[in-house]
Amino acid sequence: MLRKMSVLAVLVLSVVLTALAPAAAQDEFVFGMVLVGPQDDRGWSQAHYEGGLYVEENLPGARMLVFESLNAADTPETTLADVVELFVEEGAQVIFTTSDAFEEDTAAVAEQYPDVVFINVSGDDVLIGDAPANLGNVMAKIEWARLLAGCAGALASETGKIGYVGPLINAETRRVAASAYLGARHCWETYKDSDTELEFAVTWIGFWFAIPGVTLDVTEETNRFFDNGFDVVMSGVDTAEMVNVAAQRQADGQAVYSVPYNSIAGCTQAPEACLGVPFYNWGLSYFDLVASVQEGTWEQAWDWTDPTWESINDPAGTVTGFALGEGLTEEQLVQLEEFTAEVAAYAADEANVDTIYLWAGPLNLQDGTPLAEEGEMVDPLDVWYLPQLLEGMDGASVSE
Repeated sequence: MLRKMSVLAVLVLSVVLTALAPAAAQDEFVFGMVLVGPQDDRGWSQAHYEGGLYVEENLPGARMLVFESLNAADTPETTLADVVELFVEEGAQVIFTTSDAFEEDTAAVAEQYPDVVFINVSGDDVLIGDAPANLGNVMAKIEWARLLAGCAGALASETGKIGYVGPLINAETRRVAASAYLGARHCWETYKDSDTELEFAVTWIGFWFAIPGVTLDVTEETNRFFDNGFDVVMSGVDTAEMVNVAAQRQADGQAVYSVPYNSIAGCTQAPEACLGVPFYNWGLSYFDLVASVQEGTWEQAWDWTDPTWESINDPAGTVTGFALGEGLTEEQLVQLEEFTAEVAAYAADEANVDTIYLWAGPLNLQDGTPLAEEGEMVDPLDVWYLPQLLEGMDGASVSE
């Protein structure tokens, strides 16, 4: 009982809604949101939290429960099962677990609550046929937006040296880093009049965001890149420290820039240092999922959702896209718009369905193993399960 009360205290502090909320209406529809980080991290968790707010604002009767920072460092005594139990007691009929860090536990907990729908973000249990009937998976195909982000980085770089601060190493983090590299390489070779070969280096901090004493520090790794002549640092982590670092360097007269990740809020701390941000708008997906459960029409699926190209730069109109940053010059904006149109035209061609632009042969893995031969497109599942970084990228492909 003491353990449960301790978890409940954390839940109330995180949500600030149970004790203060008015009596629930009979037509209320409750859904839960489990975040791996804080809801105001200007990155991954904030994007999910805001997606839940979108559902509350647009779906009559919807009410969200939130538990933030469920991870071994911030809430070491709390498990996903603890949080789910409290959510179910509060009436949750849909629960979103918003990290692949929760994938295994979500499948186990879902079996305990067969009348509740669970949606794990970025997992693949449904894809591999290993999910209970009440579990679904969703992920936005941000690889497209990462192409644009990489292009923006290359256009802004004068040195041809782009650093990438990544979280932990898995197939998801490899493929989004690789997409950024492909966009950067293409635009460096297409738009820059330089004999210098692009250098794209990746460092991994060890978790989705920095944990003092456990992971590498994002600020330190960003500074290390800038100290070594890199003039653009891109993010693959959940938070946006590199934007502040770039802004501090700019204040000292250095021409350096950053590209955060996950949320449009990533640029707000220092817009002049930000080239743009590949973002998620989870509200569009979450609205459809919650509404389908409410209506009794939900069906189990593994959804890897494409962007809406007409709104690719509009955070309100697509589940994923690239929000333009103030750090881009007018000339760079024109070039990026040209590249964006090129990518969109490819995506619109029915002959290219289920493939991703620039994921085409000849393309090798980091150790030289062919991923696609000349004239071949990479199979989408080979992108999803990318086993290594790509040839031309510097950095570890697996954890030591």
